[in-house]
This record gives sequence, C-alpha cells and structure tokens, in this order.
Amino acid sequence: MSRGYLGIDIGSISTKGVVLAGDEEILASTYLWTEGDPIGAVKRVLEDLERGMDGSDAEIVAVGTTGSARELIGAVLGAQVVKNEITAHAMGTLSLHPDVRTIFEIGGQDSKIIILRDGVPVDYAMNTLCAAGTGSFLSAQARRLGIPVELFGEYALRSECATKIAGRCTVFAESDLVHKAQMGYATEDIIAGLCNAIVSNYLNNVGKGKRIEPPIVFQGGVSKNVGVVEAFRRATGCDILVDECGHLTGALGIALLAKASGAEERFDFAVRNTSFRTVGRECGGCPNNCEVVCVLRDGGFLEAWGNRCDAGLERVRRARETQRA
Repeated sequence: MSRGYLGIDIGSISTKGVVLAGDEEILASTYLWTEGDPIGAVKRVLEDLERGMDGSDAEIVAVGTTGSARELIGAVLGAQVVKNEITAHAMGTLSLHPDVRTIFEIGGQDSKIIILRDGVPVDYAMNTLCAAGTGSFLSAQARRLGIPVELFGEYALRSECATKIAGRCTVFAESDLVHKAQMGYATEDIIAGLCNAIVSNYLNNVGKGKRIEPPIVFQGGVSKNVGVVEAFRRATGCDILVDECGHLTGALGIALLAKASGAEERFDFAVRNTSFRTVGRECGGCPNNCEVVCVLRDGGFLEAWGNRCDAGLERVRRARETQRA
C-alpha cells in the first residue's frame, strides 16, 4: 500500500481537491462550485477524488486545507495542516516553476500577488474589498452581455480596437459597459476593454508598489481567459505562464505541505457520509460577548472558533453539551 496526500482548497466560489502520490504525481483532482455550502462542496469533492483514485493502491495518510474556509474544512476532515492561500499557492507554484519570481492569482471573489526571490515568498498583497476584476465580476458581465464566460477570451482576441471601460469599481464598470453597448460598440471590443480594465485594476491596486519580475505565473479561474492573459502580456511586456492545472495550484500546494509535515494518520473517504453542521453562539461571559462558531459532528461538539479567550470556548462547549443532553 503506497502513501497518498490530500489537499483541499476551498474558496467562496470554487472548491478544489488534489490527491498526490508519494512521488508527487497527481493521482486525482477535481474542481467544482462551492455554491455557498463549503461542507457540502467538500463532500462532493471527496466523492469525485475517491472515484478518480479507482485502481490506485494509495492510502491517504495526511490532509491539508487552504482557502477562505480552511479552518472549517480542516476541522471537518481532521486536517494535519491548515495554511493560508499565500503559503499554499507559493508552494504549489514552486513545485511546477522553481524559478518563478511573480505569481498573479485571480479567483472568484479576490485576487492576490506573490513576490518570490530564490524560492522564498518575500512580499504579497490581496484585494478582498471589491470584486471588480475577479471571476464573479466577469461572470456577471457575461450574463449581462448574454455570452458564456468561457467564450470571453475568444471574443477579446477578435477585437481590433478595445473599448475603454472604467474597471476600478463594479458599479461604474457595469454602467460604463451598458452605456458603451447602447452607443453601438462591438461586443468583442467591449469584452476586450473589460479584459484590459481587469488587468489595469489589478496592477494599479493589488500590484501597486510591487517589483514585478519574470518569470510570471498567472493562476486562478480567470487565468483560463486568454483575453486577460493577453492583456497581462501587453501591460507587463513579459511572457505570462499559465499551467493547465493552474486553477488547482492552491490544492496542490497544501497537499505538498501535508506531505512535508511527516504526518501519518489514515484518512477515510467515508467521512463524507458523516453529518456536519455549524451553529453560531454568543458567549455572554463578559462585555466582549464573542460570537463563536461551533462545528458539530453527528450532533456532538467538534470544534469552535471566534472566542477571544479559552474560557469563552469552554463556556460555549459546555452550553452545547448541556443542550444536547
């Protein structure tokens, strides 16, 4: 029986999963929508991964989670490693491009830049306050234009004169897009303008003050949009590397970190059949009145966070157990 390592990257829009073999070969991978239900999404990811491993003799011995719901899913899966997206993406990218110096990442609702020197992350920035220039922004504009977002890149490359779109704010971008469409601008020119606006917004906000040097790797769901990739090439004057599995880099990185942890604890895919749910509780033990999120497994207390002190956590735990009794 060989060893395997599970990495889960769970974000607000999509959930990604990767199973690595001991030699770091990807045995199975999947990518699906979170749909506002991270626990349900992870259960579906586990089902896909187990199906993808059919025929493999690998046994999962370590689990890692990353992404915005990493703490929740880490508790549900009993993960040995729980790390932020910066660490996971850097690790995953370095495994594919050891000489990378800049990572662009644009996901469903946020974007980030990671600066590396000699294989070490030395600087980073994230944009989480506004969805302008992210995957959800592009999807919204695709619906407005009546064009599948998967075809946006092809439309953008057809353009001979990109329309200027105000991309610093979703509200202004949408009104500007509607205005340009009503004026009669060609759809491909409007889409090319959107791609340019996304890149300009990214470089002027997320990348502001950063020393961007090649090799540059672009990842995240938006990296599949060839129009945005081309816009980055023009704006930076550099080649932009996009991997076929670039949307899985966070999951790949956290799986590698799980392997590096040296953990040896058998993981059972049957955990997806367990009932998990979350409940919110206000502590009430002091004026802070912390809002604590409790994770329940088959109705019993599993984990909680949001408390500012251990006494608050214990108070909520006792209240939950008393209620169950």
